[in-house]
Amino acid sequence: MFRKNIIFLLAFVMLLGFTNSVLAARGSAEVTITPAQDAFSSEDSVLVNVAITNPNKNTIRILRWYTPFDGVKEDLFAVTVNGKAVEYTGADYKRPAPTDKDYITLKAGETLETTIDLAGFYDFSESGYYQISYNAEGLNIFSKETNLLAAEDSLFSKGVQVWVSGRETKVQTPPVENVAGSTGFTGCTSTRQTQLLTARDNAYNYSVNSLNYLNTGTVGPRYTTWFGTYTSSRYSTVRTHFSAITSAMNTASVTFNCNCTDSAYAYVYSNQPYTIYLCNAFWSAPATGTDSKAGTLVHEMSHFNVVAGTGDYAYGQTAAKRLAQTNPKRAVNNADSHEYFAENTPNQN
Repeated sequence: MFRKNIIFLLAFVMLLGFTNSVLAARGSAEVTITPAQDAFSSEDSVLVNVAITNPNKNTIRILRWYTPFDGVKEDLFAVTVNGKAVEYTGADYKRPAPTDKDYITLKAGETLETTIDLAGFYDFSESGYYQISYNAEGLNIFSKETNLLAAEDSLFSKGVQVWVSGRETKVQTPPVENVAGSTGFTGCTSTRQTQLLTARDNAYNYSVNSLNYLNTGTVGPRYTTWFGTYTSSRYSTVRTHFSAITSAMNTASVTFNCNCTDSAYAYVYSNQPYTIYLCNAFWSAPATGTDSKAGTLVHEMSHFNVVAGTGDYAYGQTAAKRLAQTNPKRAVNNADSHEYFAENTPNQN
């Protein structure tokens, strides 16, 4: 018995050491935000300096999408005013799974910093004391390899408080109209217009199929792969999401904008239904199947606040599957999880 205990203890210590070395390899970072001033008038830009430092003895790599160094392209900050959450008005992207080129490198002790005008990305229409902190969470922030022993990565800062006088928001939410589903185009060639009409039709079919699955109450591998362990509340949430996605895909007045030259698939502004911006990766994607044109439209439609208000917590099938295992509550609000459920490739019941 004594020998068995010793063996177990040694195995545990080795596993603990392996786990710690894995997590150390993934890295961590310190984030500091500093406002340009303590109070901002209604005419001022709400400027904050963001500094990300590598406190480790080794070099770390950080997924650029969760940093502000190419501009704010995700909901990276937690902003509240008078105790209420402030709406993020920036873009929500669909991207391919990250590759090496999507990571920035910080040597031991190195700091990168930039200044951001938060008024371009958050609603500062109300006067009051704003609490602001950096608050980015997602899989693979520090490594493109999904590690089974690691939970979600995060980049957090301590909060700061500033006074901001209310101003007209730079992005206004357009009215939602219950009209028959017309399709408009901006900067799209006739060939691309044809592709987009087909993509919308396929996306609608995907949505109908998904909703039919959920309306029958089925809880098979198709559901659990992308949304995790069943609970009635989470299942109801997903069903509500696909009901709204199906309705919007069928009846909303959608505008497709083809002027984006980013390497992403597409993006939207969640408070501006129903304009979808198509980027470079979209045009080389297959019509249907994994990371398809049709699936991309389901992803982007789910982002709109008036539809499902999803976020981007994991990109790519591998990360989305892992999210379903580790955080099903987050998975039911992840846009790629909705896309992969709708595309259903490989086919599951």
